[in-house]
Amino acid sequence: MTAGEGFAPVNAASGAGPPAHYAAPTPRCRQPAMSLATVHSRALDGLAAAPVTVEVHLANGLPSFTVVGLADTEVKEARERVRAALANSGLGFPANKRITVNLAPADLPKEGGRFDLPMALGLLAANGQIDMARLARFECAGELSLAGELRPVRGALAMALALRQAGTGRELLLPEDSAAEAALVDGLVVRQARHLLDVVAALQPEGEALPGAAALPRDAAHGLPDLADIKGQAAPKRALEIAAAGGHSLLMVGPPGTGKSMLAQRLPGLLPPLDDEAALESAAVLSLAGQFDIARWGQRPVRSPHHSASSVALVGGGSPPRPGEISLAQHGVLFLDELPLRRGYSCLSLSPSDYSAITKAHIARRASSQPYTVGRRLSGGAMAKVLLMGCRCERCMHEWVPREKDKDPTVCPSCKSPYWDKPRRGAAAAQVPPPTAASSQPRTIRAEARGRAK
Repeated sequence: MTAGEGFAPVNAASGAGPPAHYAAPTPRCRQPAMSLATVHSRALDGLAAAPVTVEVHLANGLPSFTVVGLADTEVKEARERVRAALANSGLGFPANKRITVNLAPADLPKEGGRFDLPMALGLLAANGQIDMARLARFECAGELSLAGELRPVRGALAMALALRQAGTGRELLLPEDSAAEAALVDGLVVRQARHLLDVVAALQPEGEALPGAAALPRDAAHGLPDLADIKGQAAPKRALEIAAAGGHSLLMVGPPGTGKSMLAQRLPGLLPPLDDEAALESAAVLSLAGQFDIARWGQRPVRSPHHSASSVALVGGGSPPRPGEISLAQHGVLFLDELPLRRGYSCLSLSPSDYSAITKAHIARRASSQPYTVGRRLSGGAMAKVLLMGCRCERCMHEWVPREKDKDPTVCPSCKSPYWDKPRRGAAAAQVPPPTAASSQPRTIRAEARGRAK
């Protein structure tokens, strides 16, 4: 058996090969070489996990390795990772063949290293080293190291939910860390593996099945801030209780130091814990962004984007598309502090009418029915609450909430100063001179006054 046909021998002098506790499996009967192999996988498409078919074709001709199907740079780099992983694992690589890997559908963008394992298994199946019929039972994803170890991928929980919804009857094959996350979905068989050789041994005609993944423990987290910690503030406390009971939005306006942020941090503690279905939906969105934490299972997510966050960061988008803060706050709380400091009309992406009238219905309509760059809808709508924090001008101490009809919401309507350009805080704020008659005039008039003084 040559190195290009079967399991390649390990070069003991160079030390290349799998770890000591792994051994290349020897099939009892070699499978007939097939020129075409098909492997099932999934790609992250916004908030969904779309099915992807990895087709591997071996042909005679000049040796080459081509990946087609709207693959990103990370996917094309999988050629070198797969080549090195097969060589260091003692498996044969068809170096004398013209290799073509097609990722279908061709109009769906593919990104990340999740297609390393499907490509490697497709090469082995097309070369006759694993059983094609047993491979067809799985949907797999995983990144390969140069030594053949499987590394976790992003969006495992979203893949598991999409596979259960599709109802194909296939099993999900993932790296060990990602499989524990995907096992949270009930009614689905999830298999785990640590090394490429474990998968190859299980895909032999009489190989033993891979072990099933154990779901992460769903312990209810404790330690949320308690509203009882705040002394006084009876009216804001009552407003928080009404907002939590009815699912309303809340707008707080007041001078600094009055406890607006402290009160807002206590709102998640008033909300009931999520049920399993809502917790899975929230965790799936967080898994797409790589921010899933099993320690916060059942808790409502709390998102507090910085006041300099753009509209894309709030609503979502980018290339590849990623969920924004609105999507990540699904079934939870969206806390917008320092509202007048938010530049570029970023809050207009939340509400089409008025800053002070942003409600849960507006967010759900925006996130569930409008494209928000990604072009996908949230399952169940974005059940998020918004806390809008008003601020005051640090020059004249005027308090206001900007509206869409304002010509420039970043300019104080009283003293006409663009206070947000150079915000002063602490000791620097105390050095700001009090407003004068000239400072309360428009900027163009003040400029003319300075010119006449000179």
